[in-house]
Amino acid sequence: MGKRPLRLTSRGSVPKLLFIVLLMIGPICMISLFTYREKISYFFRPLWDKPPPPFQYLPHYYAENVSIEHLCKLHGWSIRSQPRRLFDGIIFNNEVDLLEIRWRELNPYVTKFVILESNTTFTGIPKPLFFSLNRARYAFAEGKIVHGVYSGRSSSVGLDKDPFVRESEQRKAINGLLCYAGISNDDLLIMSDADEIPSRHTMRLLQWCDGVPPILHLELKNYMYSFEFPVDYSSWRASVHIYGPGTLYRHSRQTNFILSDAGWHCSFCFRHLHEIVFKMTAYSHADRVKRLEFLNPSRIQKLICRGDDLFDMLPEEYTFKELIKKMGSIPRSASAVHLPAYLIENADRFKFLLPGGCLRE
Repeated sequence: MGKRPLRLTSRGSVPKLLFIVLLMIGPICMISLFTYREKISYFFRPLWDKPPPPFQYLPHYYAENVSIEHLCKLHGWSIRSQPRRLFDGIIFNNEVDLLEIRWRELNPYVTKFVILESNTTFTGIPKPLFFSLNRARYAFAEGKIVHGVYSGRSSSVGLDKDPFVRESEQRKAINGLLCYAGISNDDLLIMSDADEIPSRHTMRLLQWCDGVPPILHLELKNYMYSFEFPVDYSSWRASVHIYGPGTLYRHSRQTNFILSDAGWHCSFCFRHLHEIVFKMTAYSHADRVKRLEFLNPSRIQKLICRGDDLFDMLPEEYTFKELIKKMGSIPRSASAVHLPAYLIENADRFKFLLPGGCLRE
């Protein structure tokens, strides 16, 4: 009878070894879940969240040298005997370059530029009045500007420290400034942020046509960091209203109607790295800054030139198909066609917004 081979482990050692492995893996898994809980949640968003009801998209017709009467007719509207007055209402943080491009784009058709800024951010941080400090830059529109200052609450004052509450309060405050600016029933009012820029020809169309819905969202082409990084057409919060007794300034969904391809939304499109750092800590989603290193200028510069997310987040999508499609870096575009005219006319001043200009000051 041959000798049995030696067993290097006893029967009881396998469960012990498995227990030790589980004991080591368990905490690692818990730490990983805690560290990446937001990414995990966003990845599985299609399972736990539902998309809002779809918009009803209105076709948008435009070509150069086509009469406004014909354009109104193409949209199923009729031409007016005279255009509506147009008021552009925004709350302002620190988008000094985009504001100049916006106002140059809209200036031929706007009656009043109504701008409200605060001495605190949505997160309660005291801040300079950036528009007041740079007002001379907008001298071309001086006769149309109605400027107001909202006295915000710093983080140390008051019980409510929710940035979305502060944002809502500031948006409500602009209603009084609009009345001071002289807005009347049947005037046209743009409700959008400074970086949500309606195109000039869109506003001319809505001014001159009768039959336009009283409230209309604007579909804007979405860009990140500059017009070199087009994302999609998901920007919808900008809206245009035929002003009436019940009109209140908001930045949320107010109707199911949306006009297709009506302008540009350029997020985090700043000339200087310190402006980007300030925006990251100032706006309502500042909680996305999970680590101090997120605010490192060198890190931000690298991410901009790669087209990567500042907050290391996954795309906010409702289907796995769209989520996976948008994961990774934003593809570069070499096109600078169909952009605001003033931007192209002054390309040397605004190189940072155009293809090949990812380096920031």
